[in-house]
Amino acid sequence: MGNSKSGALSKEILEDLKLNTKYSEDELCKWYESFQKQCPDGRISRSEFEKIYANFFPNSDPKVYARHVFRSFDTNDDGTLDFREYIIALHLTSTGKTNLKLEWAFSLFDVDRNGEISKNEVLEIVTAIFKMIPPEEQKTLPDDENTPQKRADKLWAYFKKGENDKLAEKEFIDGVMKNDAIMRLIQYEPKKK
Repeated sequence: MGNSKSGALSKEILEDLKLNTKYSEDELCKWYESFQKQCPDGRISRSEFEKIYANFFPNSDPKVYARHVFRSFDTNDDGTLDFREYIIALHLTSTGKTNLKLEWAFSLFDVDRNGEISKNEVLEIVTAIFKMIPPEEQKTLPDDENTPQKRADKLWAYFKKGENDKLAEKEFIDGVMKNDAIMRLIQYEPKKK
């Protein structure tokens, strides 16, 4: 990743990120400078990532969800995020096209990375999402999705899947694209105050 002795972002990584994100060269250089200050070795560990997530969700327990998010971003499976993985993740989750966000969402739900989602994997991720929802917000959820099990059941029923069926990526993306309410079931966005 770049020239670690000088702390400069390599031209290859810079060009790759300019092509694959909406960030300008100036923005990327500023992000890199900040990244290097926070992570002098050029990598974020899973525990560091979990701490960052905890800052965004101080009134909940985001650790398990952060672990799944980290897994989905750690594309080379080395247990750390380098600058490129970090920026691609940031881009996907904040400014990426809907289709790319849904590809990422599928990878989040594909816990065992076998290219399909099972109902158990859906329940695992939905349970992690629920741990991020403060109890007072959970009380305001509709009756048919106010527990992880109910929300997972509702999502699985939308796709017309049986208990032991699997959901492929294209099927997942196509289904979510057809129904905004399903997108709400697969994510959690804190209420604005």
